[in-house]
Amino acid sequence: MFEFGWPLIFLLLPLPWLVRRFAPPAQNRPAALQVAFMSRLQAVQPEPAEPGVRRTPWVFLLIWLLLLSAAARPQLLGDPLPMEVTGRDMMLAIDLSGSMEFRDMQFDGDEVDRLSLVKQVVGQFIDRRHGDRMGLILFGSQAFVQAPLTHDRNSVRKWLDEAFIGLAGRQTAIGDAIGLAIKRLEQQPAERRVLLLITDGANNAGRISAVQAARLAAERQIRIFTIGIGAETQQPPANTSAWLTPERDPSVELDEGTLKEIALLTGGEYFRARDSESFEAINQQLDRLEPALHEGRTQRQSLPLYPWPLGIALLLSMALTGWYRRSNVA
Repeated sequence: MFEFGWPLIFLLLPLPWLVRRFAPPAQNRPAALQVAFMSRLQAVQPEPAEPGVRRTPWVFLLIWLLLLSAAARPQLLGDPLPMEVTGRDMMLAIDLSGSMEFRDMQFDGDEVDRLSLVKQVVGQFIDRRHGDRMGLILFGSQAFVQAPLTHDRNSVRKWLDEAFIGLAGRQTAIGDAIGLAIKRLEQQPAERRVLLLITDGANNAGRISAVQAARLAAERQIRIFTIGIGAETQQPPANTSAWLTPERDPSVELDEGTLKEIALLTGGEYFRARDSESFEAINQQLDRLEPALHEGRTQRQSLPLYPWPLGIALLLSMALTGWYRRSNVA
């Protein structure tokens, strides 16, 4: 099916006539060169123009019409194609504090740091969210938006892969990350607002506490799903009490109580990621809680046709220029 994408462009059709009709005439400037035989030159009668020269305005009108046709985006529309969409707007808030470099995670049999595991598993989660708009917040001592809400999931994953520990400082401003997500989500419809918060520590930086920020999110109907990162606490050896250190207790800084309260206040859920298997199980559960596909719409493939009228207008302009030059030489 043929159609013009911007048909209102044709309202400019009378523009050349309006300019000619209402624009002030050009000012005649005095001659810059004075010659002694000017009176004799003025007495010479100009030769009448060739009849064909006065019959060319239609060519200019045709060129103008072709230019407008190109600007109106002519296109051929193909058959309707189903497009899976969802109205879900999901922000991801990823912790980049210093403790995320702790190597207590296992991925494919190798020992990796927490951030590396998050990149792998959350990256796969992003790839599965067909039709969702995803955004990315990175936080440490401060929080900032690395990617606004977008359907371009490949770019969101790329920006996540390029993140590194300490990029936003080495502390943990959970409250600021939630507050920043509120600013990005509060303008969206209430049923679409979701924040996935991933951290391995406790709120120890920022201008607002995590619980206060969660209450604000609850007022704006933003659901927050929290994921706490950290391996299981090891059992203490016999006859010693000096075992509660990061080496023996990798999750000593994880504030599970606050993360559970954040999820409870906002109608979300709290999950604990102890390794790659439990993290993947969390992703599958999130897919069930927040389904990625819930409605469909159609989209048509389009073939742009603007080069044709644009090319014809160019050829006519070149032919008209050459014809005028030959007429003047003759």
